[in-house]
Amino acid sequence: MALPIVAIVGRPNVGKSSLFNWLAGRRISIVDPTAGVTRDRVSTVVEYGGRSWEIMDTGGIGIVDVDDLTADVERQIQLALESAALVVFMVDVRDGIAPLDEDVAIRLRKINKPVVLVANKADTEKLGQQAGEFNKLGYGEPLCVSVDQKLGKDDLFDAILAKLPEDTGEGAPAEAALMIATVGRRNAGKSTFINSLAGAERVIVSEVPGTTRDSVDVRIERDGKSYVAIDTAGVRKSAKMGTNIEFYSIHRAQRSIRRADVVLHFFDARHRISRVDKQLAEYIVEENKPAIFVVNKWDLVKEDMTTDKMGEYVRAMFPMLDHVPIAFITAKNGKNVLRLLQLAVQLHKQAETRVGTGDLNRVIRAAVEASHPAMSGSKTPKIFYATQIGVHPPTIVLFTNGPELFDQTYIRYLTKVLRDTFPFPEVAIKVVLRAKGEGTRRGYEGEVVEEAGDEDQEIPVVRTPKRTAPQPEVSEESERDQRPRKKPRGSETWDF
Repeated sequence: MALPIVAIVGRPNVGKSSLFNWLAGRRISIVDPTAGVTRDRVSTVVEYGGRSWEIMDTGGIGIVDVDDLTADVERQIQLALESAALVVFMVDVRDGIAPLDEDVAIRLRKINKPVVLVANKADTEKLGQQAGEFNKLGYGEPLCVSVDQKLGKDDLFDAILAKLPEDTGEGAPAEAALMIATVGRRNAGKSTFINSLAGAERVIVSEVPGTTRDSVDVRIERDGKSYVAIDTAGVRKSAKMGTNIEFYSIHRAQRSIRRADVVLHFFDARHRISRVDKQLAEYIVEENKPAIFVVNKWDLVKEDMTTDKMGEYVRAMFPMLDHVPIAFITAKNGKNVLRLLQLAVQLHKQAETRVGTGDLNRVIRAAVEASHPAMSGSKTPKIFYATQIGVHPPTIVLFTNGPELFDQTYIRYLTKVLRDTFPFPEVAIKVVLRAKGEGTRRGYEGEVVEEAGDEDQEIPVVRTPKRTAPQPEVSEESERDQRPRKKPRGSETWDF
């Protein structure tokens, strides 16, 4: 059973997003003095008094959006009110009753839902005494809180508990099987993809660049499993950031990458790849995240453009990421959206793979014999032992006679050998060098790929031929239990 929803509503600039973050215990919604910052429904799960519920932040009622998205924001507010089991009606005790407060009160009476009236910014006892005038709104004595001074949080939780529907034994939702972040430049179709995957208008979609500001977590149920898709703000050059809101949006997008299990890097098929796209890809690599290049709006490209040509172009723009799958979709009509989700699930499984220490050392030994590391001055670099110490990403430690003796080119070579041999070909691998008996270390962090799944899947994916690497013998048990089914080497394209 779905958790009850508690929607926070009110006119602009009464502190709804600040209250939302305070109750959630972490910064989720963007907080800024500019009116109308929140546009989408931003939600999270909170627990208190043995119960769990979903708390939802909304845009300001009555706001005139600067990008002419007023109707879209209003529709999101209405959807929040329709789905809510309880409404937190927020007012500003310092401003007193404003005309928009009265408009909100009238609107809430029409939906016939339980309401908790909250007077924010009651930082002092004197200000709290002024809250009595809000009785005129018809929702009883307001509960005074101060988000800035952190006053009244438990009282508010108790008031919410008292008016929530009868407890049906619902608990916090199960942990999501996969958390996916959608990132990319503005207007690449990330929000459209989220709505298509969710099968509902969960976030605002508009041709206006920069429509999405917050990072919005959308929980999706598919085939009995729960997924969380994170819609993020579009990225653009730092020099073009016109407001603090854009600055916060970019940082939340980066945080979403760090939180995600798999990152979907979106591109508009009609536009050239920019420096901003490259910087975003570099950040994904730095965080060791499995990634998929998603070419969206494929239905809008010229007839002479093929997936092969586009794939070659993307590979040329990201030569160090020729392992990352390239998926072609049209999010607007749902083409290949579910296939893309399946591909993301497969990458997540690869990232949790472990390989046997014996097989790992045989592979490294064969790689060194096939191509010895270059001398470093008068010293010969040596690798004594290899072991896997972690997953997400698969992390391999090589014990050596000195990490400083190995250059990055050779570490990349070893990483390539690992990705060609073991069953984690499409995810980031982290190779860490340690001096034998010492605590120093140095690592190379790269990303990897090879196959997308079963032969009958139709998601268009482009891959470049794999470079030749030594293929040492692997034990029969490891071969049977660990290695994935190999497809023929070479560039592969699933027809769009």
